[in-house]
Amino acid sequence: MKYYIIAGEASGDLHGSNLIKAIKQKDAEAEFRVWGGDLMEAQGATLVKHFKDLAFMGFIEVIFNLRTILKNIKFCKEDILRYQPEAIILVEFF
Repeated sequence: MKYYIIAGEASGDLHGSNLIKAIKQKDAEAEFRVWGGDLMEAQGATLVKHFKDLAFMGFIEVIFNLRTILKNIKFCKEDILRYQPEAIILVEFF
């Protein structure tokens, strides 16, 4: 099964890496493509974007980086369509 996991911060990377490890115990053929960090990548996932490149804190910083944020959203949508995962998992998104 193909999974696409998106985590936006370090704690999400930790939870995502634990999830990948658990899924791999049940399905050794599972494939993972992720937006996350080093921990998920260490579990064998293909890292598309690192959360450190995606994090913008504060209203002004978000406004100044709005173009980058919108480009990332567009790229994410296109990447999901190309990869065609059976499951998309958002970690710690409220």
